[in-house]
Amino acid sequence: MKSESEKALYYEVAVNAPLPQTFTYAYNLAHSLEVGSRILVPFGKRTAQGIVLRKTEDIPNFDLDKIKNILEVYSDFPNLSAERIRWMEWIAEYYMHPLGMTLQLCYPPLTKVGRATKKPIEFSAMQTTHPTLTDEQQSAVDAVLQKREFQAHLLYGITGSGKTEVYLEILEKLLSENKKGLVLVPEISLTPQLIRRFSERFGEQIAVIHSQLTEREKTNQWWSVVNGEKPILIGARSALFCPIPNLGVIIIDEEHEASFKQDEKLKYHARDCAIMLAQALNIPICMGSATPSLESWKNVSEGKYQIHRLTRRVTSQALAHIDVVDMRKKEGSKEGTETSRISKKVSELPAWLSEELYEKILLRLQRKEQTALFLNRRGLSQVVICSECGENATCPNCDISLSLHAKTHLTCHYCGYHEDLGLKCKKCLIGEPKPIGVGTEKVEEDIQKLIPQARVLRMDRDEVNDRLTLEDSIRRIENFEVDIIVGTQMIAKGLDFKKLTLVGIVLADIGFNIPDFRTSERNFQLLTQVSGRAGRHSDGEVVIQTFNPEYSSLIFSKDKNFEGFAELELSQRKELFYPPFGKLMSVRIQSLNYQKLSSYVSAIQKAVAPLAFGAKFQVLGPVPSPIFKLKNKFRYGMLIKGSSSKQIREYYKKLVSKFPAPQGVQIQPDIDPLNTF
Repeated sequence: MKSESEKALYYEVAVNAPLPQTFTYAYNLAHSLEVGSRILVPFGKRTAQGIVLRKTEDIPNFDLDKIKNILEVYSDFPNLSAERIRWMEWIAEYYMHPLGMTLQLCYPPLTKVGRATKKPIEFSAMQTTHPTLTDEQQSAVDAVLQKREFQAHLLYGITGSGKTEVYLEILEKLLSENKKGLVLVPEISLTPQLIRRFSERFGEQIAVIHSQLTEREKTNQWWSVVNGEKPILIGARSALFCPIPNLGVIIIDEEHEASFKQDEKLKYHARDCAIMLAQALNIPICMGSATPSLESWKNVSEGKYQIHRLTRRVTSQALAHIDVVDMRKKEGSKEGTETSRISKKVSELPAWLSEELYEKILLRLQRKEQTALFLNRRGLSQVVICSECGENATCPNCDISLSLHAKTHLTCHYCGYHEDLGLKCKKCLIGEPKPIGVGTEKVEEDIQKLIPQARVLRMDRDEVNDRLTLEDSIRRIENFEVDIIVGTQMIAKGLDFKKLTLVGIVLADIGFNIPDFRTSERNFQLLTQVSGRAGRHSDGEVVIQTFNPEYSSLIFSKDKNFEGFAELELSQRKELFYPPFGKLMSVRIQSLNYQKLSSYVSAIQKAVAPLAFGAKFQVLGPVPSPIFKLKNKFRYGMLIKGSSSKQIREYYKKLVSKFPAPQGVQIQPDIDPLNTF
């Protein structure tokens, strides 16, 4: 009679634990397991979830008695396909994250059984007629649908050129063939306006997953897709991991957006992972942008991506005219122009407001049109400084200045620390703390004083911190209950308001001098995207206020010349072997204990040179991070530059193997980082 161990089959399992290796478990032969099954296994003194990767026979006989049995199979969950498992194995290897923990992203946060919730989507009435596609739009749709196999398509279209309509047409055709669709958009673009566009075409056939949903809402939406009830999933980056059956296309809107890159735990880039998923499933992927990433633009030039150009707005409306105001002169409008006759109170203007922008705002009020004022900074001011001793109000947990909110409240935008603003300086006990700089709250306050008749709405993370508030804000703007919108990046992308004809970029210089090789690219994209909110349905204007009018990104943005900008920027990157020509990894080394961290970093600094691979390999650092202390942790950064990601990963593994981080010190690698330190 055979023993129990001889009757069992053995499986390689990825366990949900922070360990790189897989483990072998046994299961009774009478109940053979499918690859991709979700299971429960004993793991040390506890139990853990795992995923069956494959059957295995490579087990020495003397180890059989040590192999533990699988405890439970979660039969309610669909098995992950072999293609999806291979894709997840690639992600885990490429981003150096434990496979078992990576695979858990394919599942919802809660169990299937739970209380019903209010639908997180406001569905619109379906429209029976659809816009007639332009020749450019139709050409793009036909190209994507021509072959139902893997091909990366870049939909390069100016703002307002109808990229969304191209997505809708592609999805409609594939749905008629019983295929499913995945649409990834930046979190900041997941607005009621976007959902409305899709529900007007597809009704209740869409599901949505993003960070503003509750855990139960996310779970319910996940199941509605996996069960086949909803053939279209729209979501932020995490929606990528939902195991959608019979997936026919992946669409990524605003493919250049930095929010597709996750900065914590598994530091993946959703766009890059989506391309690999499309390749694994042999389906097309369509990526759209008015300002493509330079990585994508280089792939176009090398023939890896097919490009489809949308050069005209669907309304035939010209792009907004852009004026650049040199704030060093702040001369304002000339006598005799239409705007100069409106007001003479230029002496009352706050320091951040030029006469030219002020006059154009007043003109919009006269015409009953809307203005958006963009500033990439929250609060009343950026810093508070003592008038007597110069002490700067800083966060005790972070190496960062506190920002003033509501005139009396000092807040850290990184860790959430807050304190009241005192009447006297804490250090010298004599001077009065004074706010320096300007934020959205200050802009709102100044505008309301200057133009009391204007209806002003502020949209930043302080004012709009949940889904319902965002929906209400957009409704008020659409219903013309607002004259002037003051906001941060929340108003920069994805919004379309018919009466918004003027955009003012209050201080374009914020971000110009960040020490990062991607700074110029980010600034060009932001300036172009913000400018694209103006005049989408009638003549529009953009006023860019700056102390650096000669800044290259600003000049190219004013001239609406992406291709010229890309050519210049790529030539500079090539010289320095920066992406997309070389590969990068940033490494963060941090600890609550400064002495322990400093000792470890010193050892690393002495070791980096002997481990280099060759001429096109370079290690920068470790050096103190720009924000040296964050949430009470001291931080160093290191940048590894090489010719391939494999080369960089091998170097990193060799380094940490020789110098493992001591207890209390964390070392976090980030392949293809968007922020170098």
